[in-house]
Amino acid sequence: NVGLKNKYTHKSFAKNSLCGDHIKMEFIADKSIIKSIRYETESCILCEASASLFSEKLKGTKIKVLIKEIEKFKKIKKNIKFNIPNKFKEFNDLINKKNINRLNCVILPMDAFLKAFRMFK
Repeated sequence: NVGLKNKYTHKSFAKNSLCGDHIKMEFIADKSIIKSIRYETESCILCEASASLFSEKLKGTKIKVLIKEIEKFKKIKKNIKFNIPNKFKEFNDLINKKNINRLNCVILPMDAFLKAFRMFK
């Protein structure tokens, strides 16, 4: 899913103001379901790994369901004893108590998704 093709129904850009990571994303959505995703990033390894995992999770997913799951995931910031939602269990290897301060790097692709589909909220 790496590499933009300039074919999309939705696109977005997100930047992590703390470290300078940034990501561009292109989505093809059919009504309420994600059909395709492409991304390009200049970022740390955590953000790149997150973008790769996230892009695989998106295909065939309903947009409104995904928005709710992302919002649950982002609440990890506020909770020292966190449980990653089932939809994102693969992210356990990226986020733990030792690197919780790098959570913004991991959620950057999700923030870009939310920007692209904010009208579905």
